Amino acid sequence: MDNKQKHILLTGGTGLIGFNLTKQLLSKGYAVSNLSRSPGKDARVKTYLWDVHKGEIDAQCIDGVDTIVHLAGAGIADERWTEERKVVLIESRTRSIELIYELLLTKKNSVKSVISASAIGYYSDRGDELMTETSLPSNDFLAKCCIEWEHAVDKGKNLGLRIVKFRTGVVLDNGGALAKLAIPVKMFIGSPLGSGKQWTPWIHWQDVINMYLYAIENDDFNGVYNMVAPNPVTNKELTQAVAKQLNKPLWAPNVPAFFLKLLMGEMSTIALGSTKVSAKKIEDAGFKFNYPDITSALKAIYG
Repeated sequence: MDNKQKHILLTGGTGLIGFNLTKQLLSKGYAVSNLSRSPGKDARVKTYLWDVHKGEIDAQCIDGVDTIVHLAGAGIADERWTEERKVVLIESRTRSIELIYELLLTKKNSVKSVISASAIGYYSDRGDELMTETSLPSNDFLAKCCIEWEHAVDKGKNLGLRIVKFRTGVVLDNGGALAKLAIPVKMFIGSPLGSGKQWTPWIHWQDVINMYLYAIENDDFNGVYNMVAPNPVTNKELTQAVAKQLNKPLWAPNVPAFFLKLLMGEMSTIALGSTKVSAKKIEDAGFKFNYPDITSALKAIYG
């Protein structure tokens, strides 16, 4: 199918991944629309309004749409995990896609594919065991959130849709997790977290965008894939690589695990959990990474 005929609807399109994916899709001649809580700022992108909490959605958002990319979801590390916050984290991911499916059921449309984010939180804290797409999920909150998220997305199979789910690792870019890690390093107080031996399944943001494009452009590509680089690193190795790239020494002792647990509560599993994740399935599907190793990825980010 010619790109110019393909029309992509994004949820969560204003986030960093959504913003960069939109840019790339437009440059390739796709039509792009967004579902958002507020009016859009880019004249090339038609923005339709929705309110997931109230169950409201502009029914015109699916007109002419071929593929839906589902990136919406409240930020996992933005606030402490109170019981209320946990509900928001799950429902912002599940209710949002369910709202779209309800619309697809009631209105004539030409949607064929749904490509959705998920997260490596599905596996959560698993020590040194290598996780593949067939590994069983964990049973903590992160895993519960991902299981419900994927389950909600899978309901699209009942509508005959092609479903792709990407279990995303720690996305490295100029902001987000990497910026938080780099601040203490730049201030000469960088140090590994806890034991530093926990595995960090990372991926360069450009490879994330390319993987979404790969899923959009290959109509026979479906199922669940780990969205991680093929060479995972430990927290200590990542901290050392950042320090080396920024030409800063690392002399401070490791941040004690108990301190992080005190500071972050249950959310400390994001920093202290160890998740070693395989990229073999996506590589076997023909995807080529631009940044397979941490050194080339950090070099590209910090220039």
